[in-house]
Amino acid sequence: MSVKTVAIIGCGIGRSHIIEGYLPHPDKFRVTALCDLNVERLNEVGNEFGIEKRTTSFKELLADDSIDIIDICTPPGIHLEQVLDALASGKHVICEKPLTGSLKGVDRIMEAEKEAKGVLMPIFQYRYGDGIEKAKRIIEAGIAGKPYVGSVETFWLRTPEYYSVPWRGKWETELGGVLVTHALHLHDMMLHLLGPVARVFGRVATRVNDIEVEDCASASLLMENGAFVSLSCTLGSQEQISRLRLHFENVTFESSHEPYAPGKDPWKIIAANEIVQAEIDEVIGDWRPVSPRFTTQMAHFHAFLSGDGPLPVTTRDARQALELVTAIYQSADTGREITLPIGPESPKYANWRANTR
Repeated sequence: MSVKTVAIIGCGIGRSHIIEGYLPHPDKFRVTALCDLNVERLNEVGNEFGIEKRTTSFKELLADDSIDIIDICTPPGIHLEQVLDALASGKHVICEKPLTGSLKGVDRIMEAEKEAKGVLMPIFQYRYGDGIEKAKRIIEAGIAGKPYVGSVETFWLRTPEYYSVPWRGKWETELGGVLVTHALHLHDMMLHLLGPVARVFGRVATRVNDIEVEDCASASLLMENGAFVSLSCTLGSQEQISRLRLHFENVTFESSHEPYAPGKDPWKIIAANEIVQAEIDEVIGDWRPVSPRFTTQMAHFHAFLSGDGPLPVTTRDARQALELVTAIYQSADTGREITLPIGPESPKYANWRANTR
């Protein structure tokens, strides 16, 4: 397998990509370049990891033929433009969530992908870890049976200090609030395990901080498989937890409560009876530990690029998560239940801020 060279654009969360995603895989990746408009942070991260090529010019890296992968870790408001430019340059692209700020933007990216030489992998690192991957295996084996109901809780804390960063808390630059920047992770985990949503009723509010975007939300979902799911999220919880609890005919799953790595063990996997437990033991009895978050997502990406596995997260996955966001915003505006899928006919398709009352 060849080592892929990586340029990281944005040294904030980009530093975590280096530590968790690339350093554990020296036989797969080599970070050769950094880009950040904050020169002090650029040099700090470059010095920390011994990365010599440093620039404030995104276009310079797009023109560099020695780079295989552009890893976009910039503020959300510029993701769309940067993804499109990176795909047009012929590079493979990794992009942090949210991929963009509307379904129209996602669909533009999907059209660009059809002509691109490289591939795009959105980041949804919470899908990876022993707990969620065991649950996924049990569900796919058919052991869990009919899904009944679920609850998904993103109870985090963000203070005025967090929003002192100029791009945060604003529609133009952060693209949304708790639904877009925080709970999107947990909601993607739910979609990953339960499949598509059919109908949505939601509410949003700004109650915790003096910001433009929402910091509290709740929604009631009807899934395509018939299950009911309740979502609740706030940035005003004095104890930070992330939690999924999913009830099936034969198994109840409950995630760890680790706020930023809920895919890790320990998960509760509660079988209906001894027969079901024996089936579970057979399916996961040979389990080998899985590294959480970026470590495993990046490993799967390299396997895909080497022809050894599927693309771990696709643009369609990102669209599904952002379609749920769109439906909640539209429901909150109109006071009505929203039916999915959502296309260009929706008043929120191109702009979440569009008034639909």
